[in-house]
Amino acid sequence: MSQKAGEDYAEFAAARAGHLYRSACLLTAGDTHLAEDLVQEALGRIYVRWGRVSRAENPAGYAQTVLSRTFLAHRRRFSSRERARDSFPELADTGADPSLRLTLLDALARLPAKDRAVVVLRYWEDRSVHETADALNMSSAAVRTRCVRALARLRELLGEDLAEYARS
Repeated sequence: MSQKAGEDYAEFAAARAGHLYRSACLLTAGDTHLAEDLVQEALGRIYVRWGRVSRAENPAGYAQTVLSRTFLAHRRRFSSRERARDSFPELADTGADPSLRLTLLDALARLPAKDRAVVVLRYWEDRSVHETADALNMSSAAVRTRCVRALARLRELLGEDLAEYARS
């Protein structure tokens, strides 16, 4: 890789790392350590293909796709290994309701990995059904089905809490 390409990659990685990390935190339901690992792995994969990625129409979208696929691959590899926690990591106070954040992260954690990936891409990343389908190697119909199922499960998990949080 040329020095110019290396500088371009470093600039891209610095600009996208925060957004990728936030998405990874949602995908991992708040596991900040795993989120950091996923972002590192995704950025490493992008670095290897930077010559081609830099010429792509939407390198940021490509990075999100790589992150989502890295997450799903990780879940397949380590699906039998779960870590129990008695508390969530300390987060900076953003003025938002921490109980809402914890409730939503807990509800996201209870979704199957693919459903969680669909919800994050569709509603956090604000991607279309087609873009989400491309990112996850699914049909558009599968994405729509997973969205309906995941949102119904979230409503079931959040129950009355959802209405309570929506009012505040």
